[in-house]
Amino acid sequence: MIMDPRLQRRVQRYGWDKAAEYYEHSWKEQLRPAQDKLMKMMDLKPGETVLETACGTGLVTERITGKVGKYGRVVATDLSEEMIKLAKQRLNSGNGSVEFKRMDAEKLDMYEESYDSVICALGLMYVPDPVQSLKEMHRVLKPDGRAGIAIWGERKNCGWAEIFPIVDQYVASEVCPMFFQQGTGDALDYSLKLAGFQDIETDRFQNNLTFTDDDQALMAAFAGGPVALAYRKFDEKTKEKAYQEYLESISEYRKGDGYEIPGEFVVAKAVK
Repeated sequence: MIMDPRLQRRVQRYGWDKAAEYYEHSWKEQLRPAQDKLMKMMDLKPGETVLETACGTGLVTERITGKVGKYGRVVATDLSEEMIKLAKQRLNSGNGSVEFKRMDAEKLDMYEESYDSVICALGLMYVPDPVQSLKEMHRVLKPDGRAGIAIWGERKNCGWAEIFPIVDQYVASEVCPMFFQQGTGDALDYSLKLAGFQDIETDRFQNNLTFTDDDQALMAAFAGGPVALAYRKFDEKTKEKAYQEYLESISEYRKGDGYEIPGEFVVAKAVK
């Protein structure tokens, strides 16, 4: 499926604006294992300068600022204005070591060789041209600087993946036709090499996503995730049909009142 990159960026920008208020309740705990692995691999030090792209509501940003301390500097970017607003609230916007900017990850308005580290946690899947985004990370890194990337893994290992075809049958979501591409096989390693990186370390691991009940599972899939913009176009009848189809798709993962849905993450570190 070929999509106009301009349309995809627009869908991402306004889709995540819609999802922002539901995002943390839906995904904060579920994404923590990937974020933990990424932070451990990056091993940030006090005083470092760090750029974060696709910062969302600032879950990882907060951890980065804690690592680099008061003498470090963090710039956090996202395509969604609403995500940036929530991230600022999280860090009270008065934290002098962090600055937030709405920015396209494929076109960073920043000087070359400005940062010790660049981090993107669960955002690269949504970029129309992932290699271009990685090239931008490479450009703004200092020599020997490190890039850290976390993404979802292969589609077949992510039990929630049916959300995309379910939504697409009711309205063209145009979310991200290549969502699982970078997580398939050695695709991320290859993309990092194309972007100019070396000394690439990759860790692929599985982790169950725990949802307490139907409501939380549905919120994560529809209102708090990548299909939020399309979901807002549903009438009540369509919502109910889509809900039932999605719950049926994850029914084998039910545990009591909730769900343990398999997921797979790929986390990588690379050096300029």
